[in-house]
Amino acid sequence: MIKVICVGTIKERYFKEAAEEYKKRLSRWTKIEEIEIKEEDENKYRNVEMLLKKEAEKILKHIKEGQYVVVFDINGTQLSSEEFAELLDRKVSKGEEIVFVIGGSNGLADAIKKRANLLISFSKLTFPHQLFRILVYEQIYRGFTIIKGIKYHK
Repeated sequence: MIKVICVGTIKERYFKEAAEEYKKRLSRWTKIEEIEIKEEDENKYRNVEMLLKKEAEKILKHIKEGQYVVVFDINGTQLSSEEFAELLDRKVSKGEEIVFVIGGSNGLADAIKKRANLLISFSKLTFPHQLFRILVYEQIYRGFTIIKGIKYHK
């Protein structure tokens, strides 16, 4: 099973449709669960660290002992699509649950990064949150097509 925990919501219909399409495609190979964590209001907190701590508490409630946690972070390791597919294959073939965590506009608290088994960076570039979620789903889908030998990845 794959769980995707996201801070923030998708607002635009076309991003929602893209996410739903990838989740539908993935459903033939794995169960996929998406959890949206409401992004905290910056005006309620004295500083960003307190805001991130509150979001981290909400995220950690959805992560169980024994789950393999992958956090997306600009300072993480960059993987090729084939390496990402190998990671998926190793975990899914053993029946392990993988949890992908996507931070909000303020990033993620250190507590989440410390809980991660792996930090992954897609790029040094900054992406809009909604678009990044689609990129994550696309890479998970691409990974499964590589694993299954389906012509999609070039």
